[in-house]
Amino acid sequence: MAMAAAAAWPELEAAGRERRRELWLPGAAVAERVAAGGGRLPAELLALPLLQSLELSGCAALRELGPGLAAALPALHTLVLSGNALGPAGLGAGLGGPLPALRLLDLSGNGLEELPAALGGEGGQEPPAAAAAFPQLRSLNLSGNRLRALGPGLAQAAPQLQALLLSGNRLRALPGGLLPALPGAAAPFPLLSRLEAADNEVEELGADIASLPALKSLDVANNQLRELPAALADCPRLKEANFRGNQLKDKRLEKMVNGCQTKAILEYLRAGGRGKGKAEGAREDARKKKREKQQKKDDGEQDELEEASKLLVKVLHVSENPAPLVVKASPGVKDVRPFIVCCVLKGVNLKPGNALKRFLSVQTKLHEDICEKRTAATIATHDLQLVKGPLTYDVQPPDQLKVTPLGRKEIKAKDLLRQLQLEAEEQRKQKKRQNVSGLHKYLQLLDGKDNYPCLVDAEGVVISFPPITNSEKTKIRKDTRDLFLEVTSDTSLQMCKDVMDTLILKIAELNRSTLENEEDSGSDHESDALRGPANLHPGQNAQPMNSPLVVEQVRVVDTDGNLKVLYPSKTDLTTVSSLLTVIR
Repeated sequence: MAMAAAAAWPELEAAGRERRRELWLPGAAVAERVAAGGGRLPAELLALPLLQSLELSGCAALRELGPGLAAALPALHTLVLSGNALGPAGLGAGLGGPLPALRLLDLSGNGLEELPAALGGEGGQEPPAAAAAFPQLRSLNLSGNRLRALGPGLAQAAPQLQALLLSGNRLRALPGGLLPALPGAAAPFPLLSRLEAADNEVEELGADIASLPALKSLDVANNQLRELPAALADCPRLKEANFRGNQLKDKRLEKMVNGCQTKAILEYLRAGGRGKGKAEGAREDARKKKREKQQKKDDGEQDELEEASKLLVKVLHVSENPAPLVVKASPGVKDVRPFIVCCVLKGVNLKPGNALKRFLSVQTKLHEDICEKRTAATIATHDLQLVKGPLTYDVQPPDQLKVTPLGRKEIKAKDLLRQLQLEAEEQRKQKKRQNVSGLHKYLQLLDGKDNYPCLVDAEGVVISFPPITNSEKTKIRKDTRDLFLEVTSDTSLQMCKDVMDTLILKIAELNRSTLENEEDSGSDHESDALRGPANLHPGQNAQPMNSPLVVEQVRVVDTDGNLKVLYPSKTDLTTVSSLLTVIR
């Protein structure tokens, strides 16, 4: 009987045999087998301890998780179980225990009516001494369930939470019981920047909302609020707030709400709403008239301007790309620098002014900060037009690896490092100090390596030698429009993804800033903006302000063609989702 059950899940057998880190089970295709197993996750799934990302969505037969998930999958950092039939208490006592690596949990679109305490249920909170069950959890999506109330356990279980999505439930109060009342304790959710609870039954928005120090985006649209607490004005970082669809008693405030004027709303609440003095009221009237005078069209134009102000990125899936770029990773990288994530980014504009210089400065700053001086990860950026695919991520001995470093002639890797060492010594003597700058800072990262990592193009040319340098062959110039991005690490795959998420966000911010400055200054480089993203519309006269950058997925496979990593996957770019709108 057990043999028959195992044979019923060839996807799981293959995942175990190939030691996969990522697994996606299409709900419709597995529904019948899930139903035959009692509406639970298959037991065979618990025999994949290397699994880091799991998605099973759209399965109407999945009613409960079953025991043992956390203990069996300790490396899990992404768990997506959306659009299933979990409920009313389909999570049981939890996820089976702590998941120390879990960063994203998506339980949206199920039938959950209650949650375990560790996920914000009303069952109370964990004892203060208990370790956090989900210490790395950044995003929790509980939208589209039937939750009526929340408890305080989530604050301790997920202290690093950045995004909490609760829209489409039946909540009556917010934050309600979500915030624990522990005298003298540190503020709960110190990193929570995004809170969504639209389309609930919220009648009260509590003043303790101000105890969320990092809150930037709040959405409580389409609820039953009659008033807004003055404490909202005390949220130090609140920039975006959506209160539309509530029948507020203060009609003046309601008008501001319908105009999406977050700053004006907070100023109004700070001044005491209708209770403020005549002088302040007159100033508010003057500001209101000025806004009305500046508004040239109807509310539709306001929405259009709001949309235009967002940073947009569109993902082009491998299945939609006629010629997707592929990177083949050789077995040798495992012992040198095992992790690599790549993608293509189209539609950048580096021509105007000092845009290219600022782009390079962004990369340098990321190397210093999130990449921890390249010890955690290294970024490489290339002109896509100069990259000849398919690519191979390989290792070569120092006396055989040849590269043309940026601004230099072709040289063997061992000779390059020797040359850089001599330059570093000379730099120390001239400046009479121990610290050195430039590439010289990273030489020690290759100490003791018998082989060096490199990215090689289809012609056998080394285009990247991490963590030291890129190649002059694929150097980015002012007329570069499309980029090939790579991030490598000897730390973890998740580190590569986090750095890549941040890199794409920074490039999108830079691109928007470049376009805004060009428009504001009436730039002389009018011809620079004649092409839209990815040169898809050469006949257009300008690149629209809200035209999205296009991120093309890139697969990294092993020598047999088995997928190792796909970026961006459905769960990537979530860490920057509060600042970036991703069109998938």
